[in-house]
Amino acid sequence: MALLVWVPELDTGIDEIDRQHRRIVDYINKLYELRTSHDREGLGEVIGEMVDYTVSHFVFEESLMESAGYLFSGPHKKVHELFTRRVAEMQSRFEAGEDVTTELHGMLSRWLFNHIRNEDHGYVDSAKAYLRMAREASPAAEKERLKAEVLQELEQRRIKKNWLARLFDR
Repeated sequence: MALLVWVPELDTGIDEIDRQHRRIVDYINKLYELRTSHDREGLGEVIGEMVDYTVSHFVFEESLMESAGYLFSGPHKKVHELFTRRVAEMQSRFEAGEDVTTELHGMLSRWLFNHIRNEDHGYVDSAKAYLRMAREASPAAEKERLKAEVLQELEQRRIKKNWLARLFDR
């Protein structure tokens, strides 16, 4: 196994999700860098932080999928739960004194990129549509929409005026 390298094809096009995925890659790479050290405390910290961060990422992602009405959010959540259980089991084995760093790194490396390519890319269209609608419904977007309506109304009034009124508007 080696350090993971992020490639553009893994990008979902959802900035926050992509940032979170890259951070998980950073944790996996830290695990790789520490795997041959005898710093069990450091390894334990990285594993703990990675697990906590990944779980918070899953919560964020699942919330986004549900809000977007993604049809397969339930099965996607089950995949997250299964993965979380597997990692928690390895974390417990590590805490019991077993050296699981190589096994954990390998499993995480394979799982993450496969998961992003196969499962996460499935919800992207739904999530982007939802985010676009949410952005358009924001107060700033509403203000811009109203401004455009007012300008259009003013233009319509200007056009409707007779030629004499338009002549003196200048």
